Amino acid sequence: MADNDFGYTSWGMDWVRLAQPLKMSKPEPMLPRARSIAGNGLVRTEIENTMVRAMIHRGSEASVTYLELTPLTAETIAAIAQLIPADTLTLTDEHRVAIAEHGINIAPRIARADCSCRARNERCLHYLATCYALARQVDETPWLALELQGFRSGGSTAGTAGEQSHPARWTPLSALDPASYFEVPVA
Repeated sequence: MADNDFGYTSWGMDWVRLAQPLKMSKPEPMLPRARSIAGNGLVRTEIENTMVRAMIHRGSEASVTYLELTPLTAETIAAIAQLIPADTLTLTDEHRVAIAEHGINIAPRIARADCSCRARNERCLHYLATCYALARQVDETPWLALELQGFRSGGSTAGTAGEQSHPARWTPLSALDPASYFEVPVA
């Protein structure tokens, strides 16, 4: 019997599916370790709009995983807003079913993923642990599933969902002017 530590709601199961896709061609040997890391509370997340930064510290290793989610379109957000009453405090599985019955796909889609570990693989242990940690957070607060996709901030425009420009995550040193960067303002 499968454990229900992660994805015990339909909202959280979408996040578990990022780590455990139904179309896996071979078993993923890192999944038990990733579940253990997330289950033991070793993943600390910082969420800002559609971006998640997860810090994982295990033993002598520390890693930062960065996920950026594809925002929902404005039309999708408007359709969901019509299905969920404005005074709803907690989203239930029935809300998720109602959204799906209207043909609206709200499963999270990762636009970008990066990890500071040396695995050099998009689906590293830290990425998987972050997905499980987010699944647990979404199980506890289902609104987070929509907020991570830009529900409260308005999402993306209809025609540019995949083409929108994102802020740069890294600033090249050559882009900084040392004279103005280190200038101390005189009061």
